[in-house]
Amino acid sequence: MQQQREPSASESFFWPSVWAIALHVLVFGMLFVSFAMTPELPPAKPIVQATLYQLKSKSQATTQTNQKIAGEAQKSAARQTEVEQMEQKKVEQEAVKAAAEQKKDEAAQKAEESKKADEAKKADEAKKADEAKKAEKAAEAKKAEEKQLADIAKKKSEEEAKKAAEEEAKKKAAEEAKKKIVEDAKKKAAEDAKKKAEADEAKKKIADDAKKKAAADASKKKAQEAARKSAEDKKAQALADLLSDTPQRQQALADERGDEVAGSFDDLIRARAAEGWTRPPSARKGMTVVLQIGMLPDGTVTSVSVAKSSGDGSFDSSAVAAVKNIGRLTEMQGMKPSDFAPYRSFKMTFTPEDLAL
Repeated sequence: MQQQREPSASESFFWPSVWAIALHVLVFGMLFVSFAMTPELPPAKPIVQATLYQLKSKSQATTQTNQKIAGEAQKSAARQTEVEQMEQKKVEQEAVKAAAEQKKDEAAQKAEESKKADEAKKADEAKKADEAKKAEKAAEAKKAEEKQLADIAKKKSEEEAKKAAEEEAKKKAAEEAKKKIVEDAKKKAAEDAKKKAEADEAKKKIADDAKKKAAADASKKKAQEAARKSAEDKKAQALADLLSDTPQRQQALADERGDEVAGSFDDLIRARAAEGWTRPPSARKGMTVVLQIGMLPDGTVTSVSVAKSSGDGSFDSSAVAAVKNIGRLTEMQGMKPSDFAPYRSFKMTFTPEDLAL
């Protein structure tokens, strides 16, 4: 259904204004005709006219009376004329007043018409302003709607672009993950192969080390046994020499044999310490540690401490533990106090080579 257009303010007041103007023209025309057809009033004339007749035969008293009557008549006529003139003037004044009232009414009517015209104009302008405001609001609403549609389209485009980018990123990530899995599998296979080779090598090395250790242990044990037997033989020989010779010869031999026995006991201590030594990973060739050792006459080790460190705590501790593990040297039982005195508290130097006999 087509919407009916509302008439504007100027269209609403057009015909009433035309009718009002036509009515005013008609009233003015009638007034003009009435003034034109009004008859002119004749000039005021005395109503009473007095005629004086001079009677020669009358007396002076009669003459005075007649004159007095004539004067009164003149005064009366003058008064009548004055009244007529005043009435005429009053009529004229009323006409002027009526014309003034008419002009005042016309001016008021014109003012009212002007006021109505101004109000109509203002109403028309207000309506036009309202229509312009409505049009502006409609334009703004349309612009806002267009902007909203543009924003929606832009947002949709951005979301589609974002979705496409996410899909591309997911695809790329999947490819990268797949590639990484393949690379990790290859790397793991290589590492497993390397570990297996290293394990085989370590197993082989352990077997070789076990064989070497077994051989070393056998050799060490054999050397220790030989050293023990040699020491016992030397002690027996020294004792026999002491018993079979002169006192001077016995003293000289005892001193000589004492040095030999002392050297033999040092070797014996190193050999026994080597038996209980556990080599630390940090032990290196060239390291030297000096230990302070305390013993009893029966060969029991009472104390072991580091007198001078090698600079490696692990090696120092392993050397201390190896000497403590000796426990007691039964070979030292029966030594003379003079021979044992140096071993009550003494210092010994150990190297990884000494302990790895």
